[in-house]
Amino acid sequence: MPFSSREWHLVRRPVGEPTTSDVALVTATVPDPGPGHVVIRNDYLSVDPYMRGRMDDRESYIPPFGLNEPMTGTAVGTVISSQSAEVPVGATVTHFLGWRDYAILPAGQVQIVDTQLASPQAYLGVLGTTGLTAWAALKEIAPVKEGDAVFISGAAGAVGSVAGQLARKLGASTVIGSAGGPDKVKRLTQHYGFDAGLDYREGDIAGQLAKAAPNGIDVYVDNVGGDHLDAALQVMNLRGHVALVGAISMYNATELPAGPPHLPLAIGKRITLRGMNVGDHLHMVPEFIQKASGWISDGSLVADETVVHGIGNAFEGFQAMMRGVNVGKMLVRLSHT
Repeated sequence: MPFSSREWHLVRRPVGEPTTSDVALVTATVPDPGPGHVVIRNDYLSVDPYMRGRMDDRESYIPPFGLNEPMTGTAVGTVISSQSAEVPVGATVTHFLGWRDYAILPAGQVQIVDTQLASPQAYLGVLGTTGLTAWAALKEIAPVKEGDAVFISGAAGAVGSVAGQLARKLGASTVIGSAGGPDKVKRLTQHYGFDAGLDYREGDIAGQLAKAAPNGIDVYVDNVGGDHLDAALQVMNLRGHVALVGAISMYNATELPAGPPHLPLAIGKRITLRGMNVGDHLHMVPEFIQKASGWISDGSLVADETVVHGIGNAFEGFQAMMRGVNVGKMLVRLSHT
């Protein structure tokens, strides 16, 4: 029998930081599933920095959100109705129809996850694309060698907090991270095992990094862009590698910012700067889940989560994540009564 579901729509393209007037929480009807389709009760939604880019009407690696249409993103939930033998009722699955209470979609567009390995929501974070991003950045984009010094910006966030721990597992001798505020900086060293934490709110990130890495750095995982990328270029060693994962400091900019002033250093130092899209690295998923789930189980990989409750607070959770409020992965937990 059809029933109601709430879903978030983008109703206006944001200028600068997105506001509540750019979105609307709409009630829609979920029909009975047709042949080969399933209905999923979403339990957790993922909100991520890349979603800000999808709010703009511009070409990118993923299409923009349509106006007055439900937004999309990764979610994990429980199958409550199925017309597919491959995806039974009761299965826990991930899919891409987030930002709503319930989703209906073809069974071929969902993936059953093993909740014996980890919690369901872990497949949105450390065992999902955020964890895979960190792994691929350090294995294929900016490969870490034994003894390397590694710098990670946005190090208390979903990708950065995992990347710092993985860098150590891959042989890094020194791991430095940046974060906002003394509590987060302390968490880097006391919780995630970083050697040093830099507080970007104190300013002079270049000076802080130079002091923390007197012998330079070999690998930089860039989640921030701007002054962080420029600081890394200044202390990068010969033939260093930069993984360009994100540039959250610029996502709300209304004009294109100037490029890093020290970019010419990349020429003489023969630095490799390589952008990445996690979709290019899905072949790594089986190996990564096997390794990471084991590390989670034995306690050697910490996967923090910041959870906002209720579909009605999903956009607020997105805004908080963009402002750097979260520690680890930002999630929205849905309640169904």
